[in-house]
Formats: sequence, C-alpha cells, structure tokens
Amino acid sequence: MSRPRLIALLLALTTLVVFLPVGGFGFVNFDDTDYLTENPVVKHGLTLAGAAWAFAGYHVSNWHPVTWLSHMADCSLFGLNAGAHHFVNVLFHAANTVLLFILLWRLTQRLWPSTLIAALFAWHPLHVESVAWISERKDVLSTFFALLSLLSYVRFVQEHRRRSYWSALTFFALGLLAKPMLVTLPFVLLLLDYWPLGRMRNAECEMRNFPRLIVEKIPFLALSAVSCVVTFLAQRSGAAVVSLDSVSLGYRLENAPLAAAGYLQKIFWPAGLCAIYPLPDKIPVLPVALSVAVLLLISAAAWHWRKSKPYFLIGWLWFLGTLVPVIGLVQVGGQAMADRYTYLSAIGLFIALVFLGVDFADRLQTPRIIQFGLAGLVSLACILVTENQLQYWRNSETLFRRAIAVTENNDIALINLGVALDVQGRFDEALAVYYQAVKCGSRHYEVHNNLGNVLGLLGRHAESLAEYREAIRNRPDTPKFHNGAGTELAALGRCDEALAEFSEAVALDPNYAAPHIETAKVLFKLGRDAEGLDEFHVALQIEPNHYQTLATVAHYLAANENAAYRNGQAALALARQADELSGHAQPMVLDFLGMAFAETGDFSNAVNCAQNALALATAVQMQSAGAMQLRLELYQKHQPWRESFRATHAPVQP
Repeated sequence: MSRPRLIALLLALTTLVVFLPVGGFGFVNFDDTDYLTENPVVKHGLTLAGAAWAFAGYHVSNWHPVTWLSHMADCSLFGLNAGAHHFVNVLFHAANTVLLFILLWRLTQRLWPSTLIAALFAWHPLHVESVAWISERKDVLSTFFALLSLLSYVRFVQEHRRRSYWSALTFFALGLLAKPMLVTLPFVLLLLDYWPLGRMRNAECEMRNFPRLIVEKIPFLALSAVSCVVTFLAQRSGAAVVSLDSVSLGYRLENAPLAAAGYLQKIFWPAGLCAIYPLPDKIPVLPVALSVAVLLLISAAAWHWRKSKPYFLIGWLWFLGTLVPVIGLVQVGGQAMADRYTYLSAIGLFIALVFLGVDFADRLQTPRIIQFGLAGLVSLACILVTENQLQYWRNSETLFRRAIAVTENNDIALINLGVALDVQGRFDEALAVYYQAVKCGSRHYEVHNNLGNVLGLLGRHAESLAEYREAIRNRPDTPKFHNGAGTELAALGRCDEALAEFSEAVALDPNYAAPHIETAKVLFKLGRDAEGLDEFHVALQIEPNHYQTLATVAHYLAANENAAYRNGQAALALARQADELSGHAQPMVLDFLGMAFAETGDFSNAVNCAQNALALATAVQMQSAGAMQLRLELYQKHQPWRESFRATHAPVQP
C-alpha cells in the first residue's frame, strides 16, 4: 500500500475511533425534534411522497431537500435509533477528512502538511458540534459534496477534462441542496486558481487571467445567487430572519468582527465551547476595536506575504470569505456565533497556519523529528479536548447545562434545559429553570408557553393561564398559545371562554389539529357528544398519522359510558395504528388499546395490553399506573372499562 493511501486509511480509522462515543448518545431537543423525532414525514422513511415534501416547500426555515432525504434514508434503515443516526454523521466526517487529505495532496504534493491539516480538521474540538449533533447532518453532508466539487475542479484544471468541470458543478449543486452556506464556494475556487493552481499571472496587482476565470465561474455564481434568494425566502417564511428593529445594523457591524476574532481565538484555544452563544445586550467598544485591529493586522501580514507565502493569503481569505454568510450581517436566530459555522471555514486557517509553521521550521532548520513531535502533540491535544467536548452532547440536559456554565444570561439554553427536565417529569426543576430564564430578561415568548405547560401539569391552572396570556400578549398570532389558554380555561370550568380560544387557534391555523381535539373534549364535558365526535374527525383528517391524536379518539370511542357514541371496532383500528406509530412503547397508547380490545370482547388481548401498559407506566412512575391496575382487574373479570366524559363534578379551584 502506498504511503498516501496508508495515511488516508489511518486518518479515517482514527477519526472513527475518536468519535465512537456518539454511538451511545441520544437525540437532543435542539432541532432534533423538528428534523426527526417529531417529524412524521421524515420518520416514515424514504418514500416518493417524502421526497416530494422535501423539495416542495420550506421546512424548519430552510430549503435543503438533500439533507431531508438523508435523514429519511436513515429512518428507513435504522428507525429512530439515535446511535445509528449519530454514526452516519461520523462516517461522513471521516470521509470528509480523507477527501480533504486527497485534495491537499493533489493540489500541493506536500504529504505531511496535507496530513496535519486533515488531522486538525478531523479532530479539532470546534468541529464536535457539526458531528455530534444529528440535526447538523447538513454540515457534514454539504462539506462532503463541497470537497467532491473541489476535487473535480482540480481534476478539470490539471487534466483538462471538461467532464470534471460539470461534475464539479453538479456536486456544488448537491452541496447547496444540503446546506446553502456553500454559496461562497466559487470564491474558494478563485482562491485555488491563485494558489496553488497558479492560474493567475500576478504582476504586482495585475491578474491577467482573472476575467477569464470569472467567466468560467459564472455557472457556479448563478447557482449561488439562486440559493441565496431561496434561502432568504425560506428563513423569512419561518420568521428566522431577525429584523433590523430587533437587532440594529450598527449592532451587527459590531458583532461581525467580534465573532470572526472569536472563531480565531477558539481555533487556537478551544475553551468554553458550547451549543449556544447568546447575543449580548450591549457590545463594549474595546473588544470590537481589538477584534478589528487583530483582523486588520493578520490581513496586512497576508497581503505582505502574498508573493513569498501565497498560501497564507489564500488560507486567510478562505477562512474569512466562507464565514461571510453566517457572520451575522443577516441575523438568523438569537446566537452571536456558532461552532458549526467553522466546519468548512477552518480549513482555510489550518492551511495558512500549517504551511506557515512548516516554512518557519524549515528556515530554522528544525530537525524533522521535532517537527513531527510538535505535530503529534497538537493532534493529541485536539483529540483529548474533543473527547471531553463530546461528552456534553450526550443528551439535552448535559448539553444545556454546559452552555449555562460557560456563558452568561443564556436564556435560550435555560429554556431548552427546562424542556429537557419537563420531558423527564422533573416539573419543579423545570419551573425553576424557566423562571431563571425570565429573570434573564428573556425575549423568547416560548418561555411563557413552557411555564404554562408545566404549571398546568402541576394543577396550578390559574397561574398557567396567566403565563399563556403573557405569551399571547407577546405573540397574539401564535395558535398554540391560544390552544394552551383554552385548555386551562376548560380546566377552570370556563368552557365558553375555552371554546372561544380554540376557535381563535383554528382561525389562525386551520391545519392545526390540537384545538379540534381540545374542543371535542370540552363538548363531551358539556354533553354535546355528537359535536365532539365531529371535532375528533376533523382532527383525524388533519393528522391521520399522529399517534397521540389517534389514541385520544380511540379512548373516547372505546370507553364512553354513553353507548350511542361508543364504537369498539373503530376504537380498535385507531388504537392499533397509534400503537404501531409509537413503536409499541407508549403506556397510555397501550392502555387505550386495551380498552378497545375489551370493548370488542377480546379480553385476552385486553389483559396483555394492560399488563404491558402497567409495566411501562410503573417503570417511569406514572401517576396513572393505579388506574391501569384497576382496568387490568376488570379485564381479568371479562368486564370492559367505562367512564363518563361529562363535567359532573365541580371545576377545579385555582
């Protein structure tokens, strides 16, 4: 085996070993819910209907259909096995490492610098976020296509094969369809034309071939322009683009150099890495001035060395240029910066630093053994810090506790930590975290919605209603806030007001099933069972594959003491579908399936379902386990379960 092939193999294998721990990690509540765990289209796997959905519209404030297809393929192969999804990211990262090594080797014929640059790319802790976060599949996937595009372009230049040019363009298009951050790749092609391809004749500032090379890049530039427009429309449609009223142009211009210098600092000293770096309320003048000074100083050095050390200019411009789409001039979301944005851009800085280091070492006649030793120590340090950083991505709680520990006033991290605690049933802890987010002066109205959810679960309905009212005051056009307020009004016995809130939610979003479900529950309370069933049917039409909706309707059809509105066979069909969709692992679904079996006279299956539901509920200490035990005893006596859904008792007190 040749030396380059052996190095490529060792780089790939080491990368797989370094990131092996992610196979035991779970999903996190930061985008993974939207991309996978609560996305019925993606969970259904790779289908023609799913592919049409991926290309047909904007989802999660983005248009990246190739990324969606990738997640769908994973679901077809692995279901919702989080470890498998994680490891696919690792495989792409290992492949990117090898592709980068091959690219640099072909461009420079410098074996050991190419190896070190690829190693830094593979093992630098700043890249943990892109690899260990399942939702950032778009990072590793788009870079995979970007590197294939660059390799094809180099082949086109070196071998004069026109087919390679069109391959480069095709891979670039696929990369844009995975993540539009690649819009600056034509700029990288021009940089490579300067060095190391040497396609520009440089007589002082004159670059004689520059116009011809620009014309050559027109198809690439056209794809970038289209991608920019589509991306802006997608992010604006999902309210992801922050207005100038919220974050002023002056603030953005101050934050841009601060973020660029911050990335530079984290590449040299990767301390305090986390998933969310919040935008500060104010940016002091001194850090901005120092950041601008550092950036200008490095830029001046790069220009001064443009002839003697062209790699430094090209690497530096690669780093800065590929950061432009994400530097915050068009502000998306509430973060000041993000580790994932360096996945492609850091390559440029690694090129500049490694070749500069090798040049200085050769000038000082540093023995090769010392050079290799220093490279080994840097690589080992990266691996050790990466192993430590990986552990913070184990689950949502570890991820956001880390962010809270290393940042200040991080309301986004606090809200997401609250959600993680809420899901575990740790409601008191979740409340404390949400209130801490409010104290931070959170501008995120979601915190009031989340407080409303938890207070409602704790039976503190008046307080819950007040939080939903606050959320509505901030965002009156959000349907789920009206639905939450309606739910609490119903719990307080204020049924007419509850129905009005549900109607408002439906008016804001006719395709929102939850208010139809809640309206049906209120109508059943009022004894208007026929109207309640109509609302259930509307909800099923909107969400035919939502297991919670299917299970709720099955419950009412199976257990209603009013025989006129009981339908065991229909309940059984719905409950079976819900059980299938939920992976036979939801105790409440199994409980309702048992009710349906009992209603149809199949007490053997009813007992089996009740036992399974009870075992799962007991394992997680669900309060409803006692009621499940009562139902199990009834089924063992060949008696079905009956209950009244009418409000025959006084409403709960605030």
